[in-house]
Amino acid sequence: MRICRYRFEGRVQAGLYHERRIVPFEAGALAYAHASGDQLDLHGGDNLLEYLPPSGPRLAAARKLATWVSKVAGAPRGEAGPLDGVAIETSAVELLVPVPRPNKLFLLAGNYAEHIEEGGGVAAERAETFPYVFMKPPSSTLTDPGKPVRIPAASPDAIDWELELAVVIGRQVKGASEAEALDSVAGYTVVNDISNRRFRPNPSRKKREKDAFFDWLHGKWHDNFCPCGPCILAADAELDPQKLELTLRLNGEVRQHSSTARQIFPVAAVIEFISGIVTLEPGDIISTGTPSGVGSSTGTFLKPGDVLEAEIASIGSLVSPVVG
Repeated sequence: MRICRYRFEGRVQAGLYHERRIVPFEAGALAYAHASGDQLDLHGGDNLLEYLPPSGPRLAAARKLATWVSKVAGAPRGEAGPLDGVAIETSAVELLVPVPRPNKLFLLAGNYAEHIEEGGGVAAERAETFPYVFMKPPSSTLTDPGKPVRIPAASPDAIDWELELAVVIGRQVKGASEAEALDSVAGYTVVNDISNRRFRPNPSRKKREKDAFFDWLHGKWHDNFCPCGPCILAADAELDPQKLELTLRLNGEVRQHSSTARQIFPVAAVIEFISGIVTLEPGDIISTGTPSGVGSSTGTFLKPGDVLEAEIASIGSLVSPVVG
């Protein structure tokens, strides 16, 4: 089940997501009731956590609607179907960030050996290291699907992409073990961790020991530098987050192609590590690092007019135009 937030005719709503059409929860519930006589409580507004694991109060109803929609959506062309007048063309809506204001937005650095190596580093074995975790300010970096990534005027010449699987936390969790960590997951989405590779505040500065680290960190914080969406894929016992294919295209050309199977620290281990330090809360987002193929490996950086397509199999494609 994939669900999304969107704006249509001035109203922010939630519904079942598909590349071609969206079924609003409220209208879908009415159509389902008309067809089956069964009433579904899907009046949870646009808070997607209401419809997601592990304990969303409208999860069962959302799953029932999703199952029904998958059965009736294939009506032969030209024949009336139960979704006529209910489903909305995806191209007609404004897709929104699935979780608009998470309390915390964590990201991982160096979680794929191939990405570490393309940058000239040497990847350590998992047992010899620990996850490198940093944060972005969610209120100013999270960017809706289809909305532009703006190249910062202060440092425009080395803006890069990073396709990542992101995890949405569904319940409060502290000190989770790796074995139980996935029980706290609401679902998965796509993040593009846009990065400024050459950000150098105060060019006439006096050099200090940690300049390089903070240059890298501050280069992650520009406005619009975290496109997210287009939907959330609900967590499921049958869904293995370590078997997802990742593909990023720049102007239609494949630049990144890998699998989450190659992560040094799998999703469950990342949740164990972070929740051992800080309490994770519903809606928190953890983006789990990028594979090889970033622009800096070839000296290819973003410019106005570019279009990024960050795709994860089973979730969807996050499209971001680039503007100056």
